[in-house]
Amino acid sequence: MSGADLQALRTTLALAALTTLILLLVGTPLAWWLARTRARAALLLEAVVALPLVLPPTVLGFYMLVALGPQGPVGGLLQSFGLPHLAFTFTGLVLASTLYSLPFMVQPLRDAFVAVGRQMTESAATLRAGPWDRFFSIVVPMSRRGFITAITLCFAHTVGEFGVVLMVGGNIPGETRVLSIAIYDHAEALDYASAHLLAGSLLVASFLLLLGVYAMNRRHRLAQS
Repeated sequence: MSGADLQALRTTLALAALTTLILLLVGTPLAWWLARTRARAALLLEAVVALPLVLPPTVLGFYMLVALGPQGPVGGLLQSFGLPHLAFTFTGLVLASTLYSLPFMVQPLRDAFVAVGRQMTESAATLRAGPWDRFFSIVVPMSRRGFITAITLCFAHTVGEFGVVLMVGGNIPGETRVLSIAIYDHAEALDYASAHLLAGSLLVASFLLLLGVYAMNRRHRLAQS
């Protein structure tokens, strides 16, 4: 593996780790609200959260590029304060990846929170347990499978992104060039040996991550049966 490919690997892992951390912090309260609320607005919000699942990555990437660019609402606002815009930057990549991977964090957590139900938390409330205490003492331990699934899927999905990261970040070595783009570059240059090495490594890593998640879920189902 060349030095450029190793740099792309480091960029990819940093992007996936940071995106997963941000989504864990943002997606947990969002999933909790969606699991508990009866507001009609939740239906609209669920559709917005799930949109990246059906939207072509290039569509989301294009609008993110426009928004983060110098003429966009976000990039233009930053430049009005003397700050650089976020198009073709690692920060822009993180923002785009966070939006694109949002359903992979929110949906498993929402399903896990729904499965917990209300009975145990309401019983704890009668014993004067506060909201934070109820959440971290009851909900989080009982939703452990959901958290592991969400974190794994979010990380793996971010590692495999191509369309969004290419549109928003471009292909800047050491800054926005990730493994999926490196594979594309090698294939375009007919360097199939390097492309096979990177693609095969991603294939094996993704399979092992999913295998671990499914094995854990199966073990949990057998323990409950």
